[in-house]
Amino acid sequence: MRGARAGDRLLHLYTWLVVIWLSSPIAVMILFGFNDKQSKSNTTWQGFTLRWYAELFDISDLTVALRNSLVIALVSTVITVVIGTMLGLALGRHRFRGQGATNFLVFAAISTPELVMGASLLSLFVSGNVPRDANTIIISHVLFSLSFVVVTVRARVVTLDPSLEEAARDLGATAWGTFRQVTLPAILPGVMAGGMLAFALSIDDYVVTSFVNGSTVTFPLWIVGAVKTGIPPQVNVMGTLIFCIGVLIAVGNAVAARRRS
Repeated sequence: MRGARAGDRLLHLYTWLVVIWLSSPIAVMILFGFNDKQSKSNTTWQGFTLRWYAELFDISDLTVALRNSLVIALVSTVITVVIGTMLGLALGRHRFRGQGATNFLVFAAISTPELVMGASLLSLFVSGNVPRDANTIIISHVLFSLSFVVVTVRARVVTLDPSLEEAARDLGATAWGTFRQVTLPAILPGVMAGGMLAFALSIDDYVVTSFVNGSTVTFPLWIVGAVKTGIPPQVNVMGTLIFCIGVLIAVGNAVAARRRS
């Protein structure tokens, strides 16, 4: 009994250490968004201030980069969710020729290193004489995040009871009406989870984007470029706001899912 209790305490201690280790970079980011720095470097605490929240958009290049990232992430997420949901439904509900190869490609895209994917996409665009800009970034983000949405939606689809859709059709519902009133509400948690994952993957991507961006600068690219001269506190503030919005969306989704259950 004592050995079991000691093991549980050790496990709890290890869990808390992991949580602290994972959350410490976020805590530092939030903290230094309030740093009253007097030099270019924002690595030493020099006092508390709310100045950087008031001057959040004073650096025009940074504001443009953040706007580019948000627009690209939103557009790519919408495209990814639509295509990924349809593909996830097909893989989870139906049997068709080439399904095994499709599953293989989906998981291969997840396991492919970003460096390899970025280089291959760059080669594709260059060989096709496609100008690199925001559009190529969106295409690339859709390609590497699509598999995550497919897997998430497919996992939800395979747990559905087919008799619910059969009952709806027996009662006179059309195929579209069955999907809209029965299937979609049932898989919506998976669709939402896949969409949030796709948005997160897109907005913070650096490796693939650096291959296909052309002259378009996104938020991660701007941060890496600013390292040489010093990252301004506005970056910490923007990161804090993005993190807080993500947490609120995740909590809201969890609360909504609990109410539906």
